[in-house]
Amino acid sequence: MQRSSIFAAVLCALATSVAQAQAPSTPVTPAEVPAPPAMVVGSATPGPAAEQLIVTDTKIGTGREATTGSTVYMHYSGWLYRPLAKNMHGKLFDSSVGREPLDFTLGAGRVIKGWDQGIQGMRVGGKRTLIIPSDLAYGSRAAPGGNIPPNSALIFDVELVDVK
Repeated sequence: MQRSSIFAAVLCALATSVAQAQAPSTPVTPAEVPAPPAMVVGSATPGPAAEQLIVTDTKIGTGREATTGSTVYMHYSGWLYRPLAKNMHGKLFDSSVGREPLDFTLGAGRVIKGWDQGIQGMRVGGKRTLIIPSDLAYGSRAAPGGNIPPNSALIFDVELVDVK
């Protein structure tokens, strides 16, 4: 029994010295350490909501650029934003894949604000992921059709098919 206690103490001392050797030489202030996402235990709450529009290009297009006033033709798939789900994609609520692309005049307010802002500057052939906070989506009201609850952040995978 005594041998195993000594062996355990040596292992602990060795692990401590290895951890200290790998630690950064300059101290890290609490402000530099990112806080973990908030999560309520025993709740269906998915975690922190999107606080701002996040635009991520997954493929850079080479065609015409989408600018305010132009008519854009988009394919899209939209999900409820769930940061703890795989790829942050919650329930799929709509998609144009397999249908005609959606067309609208960019900047005219015919789509949610997150789209008018997030599509700007894309080029034909490009693909983006848009994470849209609720205030740039449907806000405190439920979306038409009832498949998007009030105050929902959304995530869209979009593809710019054409610009006219």
